[in-house]
Amino acid sequence: MGSAIGHCMLLEENGKLALVDTGIGLAETKEPILKLGKELIEITGFKFDEGITAIKQIEKLGFGANQVRNCIVSHLDPDHIGGLADFPNMKIHVTKEEYDSFKSGNERYLPRQLNHNPEIKLYQTNDSEWFGLPARKIDLDFETEIYLIPLFGHTLGHCGITFRKNEKWIFYVGDAYYLRAEIDELNHPVDELATIRAVDNKLRKKSLNTVREIIKRHGNEIEYFGYHDPTEFK
Repeated sequence: MGSAIGHCMLLEENGKLALVDTGIGLAETKEPILKLGKELIEITGFKFDEGITAIKQIEKLGFGANQVRNCIVSHLDPDHIGGLADFPNMKIHVTKEEYDSFKSGNERYLPRQLNHNPEIKLYQTNDSEWFGLPARKIDLDFETEIYLIPLFGHTLGHCGITFRKNEKWIFYVGDAYYLRAEIDELNHPVDELATIRAVDNKLRKKSLNTVREIIKRHGNEIEYFGYHDPTEFK
């Protein structure tokens, strides 16, 4: 896969802050083998830099950890939630399917990443629609409506996250694809890695095709990106 990133978002509305995923945490950059394990580090090729953790970047913006009160989580893989512990007052928003999978003992997860016992809000019901797709409205004290979009397969409860900004929808697809090129290349080489990492590969491919179709039909209304492709971040 070559170089990759962890592309998180900080949302701000009327002085209120919310994160979308957190990336690797501060403690993990200091003691990576102890916190993450040598095997996981070798598989993923993680690079550790305290300065680019979510907490350090947010502090550079002039905010404190206690000001970030909510985190919307695409899924609970280690590279997406390591930073949760850096925000002690943050409430976690995640699908019930994903949380149940996390609690089931699946070896892909690191239970210690939730040892700080955060408040967790679970979403199980598709109570909305977004361009015809099932959606789950996030319960935040934001005026902007934010939705979880089920894109299961990579994990059992993996979701994209979307909200409207000005005239466009921002659509974060999480790990529905690893590289943007997968949208146009049906047999991209990275598909081999995605297949290995998928809990349900048939469902993963269905979700990727769902993303492709939404972009094909509504691309002029959507700004989309994933978690890992560094070209999108630039």
